[in-house]
Amino acid sequence: MPAGTPWPAYLKLFAAGLLAMCAGAQAVHRCYRPDLTIPEIPPKPGELKTELLGLKERQREPQISQQ
Repeated sequence: MPAGTPWPAYLKLFAAGLLAMCAGAQAVHRCYRPDLTIPEIPPKPGELKTELLGLKERQREPQISQQ
């Protein structure tokens, strides 16, 4: 086993790590509550809540090329 640890200690640490990762994922999932629905029609630009807030302002400003 790695670092000379016996099987029982290795399995206990593995189980504890796995349970901690699952508990952390569950806690984050409950905190942020992601929208897991799949829309039939793709949303239009600007309808998603996950888009950057400054994106609309940057698109409205005219692009000035410096050549």
